[in-house]
Amino acid sequence: MSEFALELRNLSKHFGVTRALDDASLRVRRGSVHGLVGENGAGKSTLIKVLAGIHRPDAGSLWVDGQPYSHFSPRQVAKLGIQFIHQERLLPASFTVGEALLFGQEIHRGPFVQRRAQQREAERLLDEHFGLSLPSGALIGELSCAEQQVVQITRALIAKPQVLVFDEPSVALVQREVEQLLGIVRRLREQGLAIIYISHYLQEIEHLCDRVTVLRNGRDVADVDPRETSLAEITRLMVNREVAEMYPKQAVALGEPLLEVKGLGRSPVYRDVDLQVRRGEIVGLTGLVGSGAKELLKSLFGLAPAQQGEIRLDGQPLDLGSAHQAVREGIALLPEERRRQGVALDLTVQENTTLASLSRFTRLGLVSADSERRQTEALIDDLAIKTSGPLAAVRQLSGGNQQKVALAKWLSRQSNLYLLDEPSVGIDIGAKVEIYRLIGTLVEQGAGVLLLSSDLPELLGLCDRIYVMHRGAIVAERKATDLDADSLLALASATHEEQEVRHVR
Repeated sequence: MSEFALELRNLSKHFGVTRALDDASLRVRRGSVHGLVGENGAGKSTLIKVLAGIHRPDAGSLWVDGQPYSHFSPRQVAKLGIQFIHQERLLPASFTVGEALLFGQEIHRGPFVQRRAQQREAERLLDEHFGLSLPSGALIGELSCAEQQVVQITRALIAKPQVLVFDEPSVALVQREVEQLLGIVRRLREQGLAIIYISHYLQEIEHLCDRVTVLRNGRDVADVDPRETSLAEITRLMVNREVAEMYPKQAVALGEPLLEVKGLGRSPVYRDVDLQVRRGEIVGLTGLVGSGAKELLKSLFGLAPAQQGEIRLDGQPLDLGSAHQAVREGIALLPEERRRQGVALDLTVQENTTLASLSRFTRLGLVSADSERRQTEALIDDLAIKTSGPLAAVRQLSGGNQQKVALAKWLSRQSNLYLLDEPSVGIDIGAKVEIYRLIGTLVEQGAGVLLLSSDLPELLGLCDRIYVMHRGAIVAERKATDLDADSLLALASATHEEQEVRHVR
């Protein structure tokens, strides 16, 4: 018996003139967690689709339990004991837990499905694998992201897999749920499964994986032990640049105060907030879950108006009662939930880009498609958005490019104050650097940026000053150069109490 449960040897795959995989290899030992990392476009998705039998490789071979195959069919993949846990929860929202778990394996008596028996079996399976008692009659759409993931993993385990592939499983989870997920993966490793774990979050890779394969430009450029290789080195291997280059910050002369907040409050989430953002300045805002930071950002965009205090924009009092008013005043919000709130996935790049500024392209009630296209093409070039053109659906773009489109919408509006809520969540390192450069360009042009982030290196690398919130109040304001990650986390924790911390990305 081979020591490797799975081997992908020298795989190549072309799509027209594009070389998605170029002699790439991956070897996964039994009873181990093998990380797979790389920028968007590095070849991870293509490699996994070859493994799933969706793509047939142009060259190379696949080995399972020491047996070679030139390619797989999807049916063969399942028969060989390879299962996938996808980032998107592929469970019908209208199914019950029992129906989702046993779909295709229903319990029948004659032609009739035995729903009560099915619910009892679902409860037994959840208890057997995870010691959980989710209500088997609950609808999938009523469950949290973490609970849906447990159902998805349990469904995969029913097939008694030998290899389990986790594709960006923690994107929608908070820290407590991430820790639960990592505990599940460790337990599956102890049971002898071979696990491939794909994630942009290198802290997870460091704490979980036994080996890590790094893909870059379709090739495997390294296979390393994360306990002996620093995250900085893994990052360098991924992007082929030093980590110091990740936070491109230019010295910008600060202008007059753009945003001034005094004594702002909204019970019970925050109180007595004093805050200032100058033109040309990147100001950080951070805090643990429940600190009130996210609610404060919503208030500054008119989504949850403050009940007390004063907001001034360019020295003028501002009574923000709605998001529509905030947009009129030149305030932009890049929300954390990019796919649900930042962009309209089924609209084109052009439609998304001009969505907040249609009046600029409208005359006598008619929209000028030519003007829209010219503006969109200019922003595609300026932001280096990777797309087939202005009429491409945003759904087809990578996460980093969707984030650029969300930003292009406000650039088209010619906004002055940018409220950025976790702008680098769920995008790869290369795309993060490009977003950081765009943020720098905004302040160089005289805008002001308020950056809410739980990524401490991001805050320290980008910001001029950082405000820290704890239990609804600003507890510290510091120059970024006077802080490090440990001191910043200590400030956010205030008295170092046990609290639920967001996933530090």
